[in-house]
Amino acid sequence: MSKKITLILLVISALALVSSINAAVGCKKFAVQGSYTRPDLGGDAWGDNTIHNYIFQLNLHADGTATQIWTGSNDYVMNTGTTMPWVGSWKCRDDGKLVLTLIEAGYLPVPAGAHPGQVLADNELIAHFRSTYLFSVDDANTLTRIQARTRTYAPDQDPTNPAGGTLGFISSLTVTYTRVQASDADLLLP
Repeated sequence: MSKKITLILLVISALALVSSINAAVGCKKFAVQGSYTRPDLGGDAWGDNTIHNYIFQLNLHADGTATQIWTGSNDYVMNTGTTMPWVGSWKCRDDGKLVLTLIEAGYLPVPAGAHPGQVLADNELIAHFRSTYLFSVDDANTLTRIQARTRTYAPDQDPTNPAGGTLGFISSLTVTYTRVQASDADLLLP
């Protein structure tokens, strides 16, 4: 009888060990779909003590698509240019890290007359950017970008070609995104 109990305990211990080794982590453990933000402290663009702080808003959709907007993209468009929303997709790697690829376009102002027939100042496409990011999924509400790399495409190049453009350096600068959580707290205040 004691041999059976010992054998059962060994089997249970082995199963517990295997379960702990194969425990889900990162995006294998937490549902990551949702909206996340991170601050972008804009500073004083014109040297006149006018401070504009912005946010990046990253949306991970259940179908694997992703979008990101930057609230600073429409600030001073005629002077500094603009960007379009980033569009792309995400997936969860086997190690629980999230990989995200986004494409965006950048525009800069051009003066009137920069092109034949252009009578007004306007914005012009200067490049497309295809960025790939690697995130750790820290908990159900926090993503930390741990790596980033961007390919830059000239206006006449195809930004959907993953091997095209000019490949930039890998950045290991970490940035934290926090989930936007619905709350009725403000509605309950007097």
